[in-house]
Amino acid sequence: MTGAAAVFDWEALRVVAREAMSRAYAPYSGYPVGVAARVADGRTVTGCNVENASYGLSLCAECGLVSDLQRSGGGRLTHFTCVDGEGTLLVPCGRCRQLLHEFGGPDLLLDTPEGVLPLSEMLPQAFGPAHLTK
Repeated sequence: MTGAAAVFDWEALRVVAREAMSRAYAPYSGYPVGVAARVADGRTVTGCNVENASYGLSLCAECGLVSDLQRSGGGRLTHFTCVDGEGTLLVPCGRCRQLLHEFGGPDLLLDTPEGVLPLSEMLPQAFGPAHLTK
């Protein structure tokens, strides 16, 4: 691994994600999830899943993270990690990959069980704002 991914402290970001996971509200599935991301300006933002009895209205942890990003001043995500209730790495679902694309772009680095990968490898040929102007 070279560049920013090689020198970035992924373990410190995982610790923050695990703390966020400890605040998840998952009484129905019993599957808490926490996420943390680094913003280009150096801030760290977090999120956790929040379930609802209807399931369909439940919020993935990434939704909370993007809300925290906007609440704290916006910006571009540069590094992202996601953990389950055991602290084990997860990859975001497809919906959340699309959400992360909007706020981090194809170069957002994702901490995955297979190593650090750019979002462009996890969401190839992503739909984005540029498609809306065509």
